Order: sequence, then structure tokens, then C-alpha cells
Amino acid sequence: METTIDEKEIKKTFAGCKRKVVEIAGEIHDIVEDTIWTDYDRLPILSQKIQDAMQDVIRMRSEHNFLS
Repeated sequence: METTIDEKEIKKTFAGCKRKVVEIAGEIHDIVEDTIWTDYDRLPILSQKIQDAMQDVIRMRSEHNFLS
């Protein structure tokens, strides 16, 4: 199956959305692993950021069947 230019752009945008989620998760991981005793108060904020960023991922998956 040939990928159209639009599909390539959508996949690129989707990859960026997923990367944003992973970067925030990495921040959480670093806090849990290294600085939990001093930075625990950042966890709820970062958790909300993941939830917000995941909405873009979920929305794009529901709009575009080829993003499975």
C-alpha cells in the first residue's frame, strides 16, 4: 500500500505527539528514580501533562485507522 503525502504528515505529527508523552514519562521516571524525596510535588503536574498529551494520541488514533 502506498502512503500518501497527507498520511506521511499525519504520521509525522502522530510521532511527535507520542514523543511528547514519552518525554514527560521520562521526567516522571527520573524523579521516581533519583529525586523522589525532593521533587515528588511535580508528579501530579507531570501526570496531568501526560493525560493531556495522551488525548492527542487517542484522538489521532480514532480519526486515522492507519495509526494503529
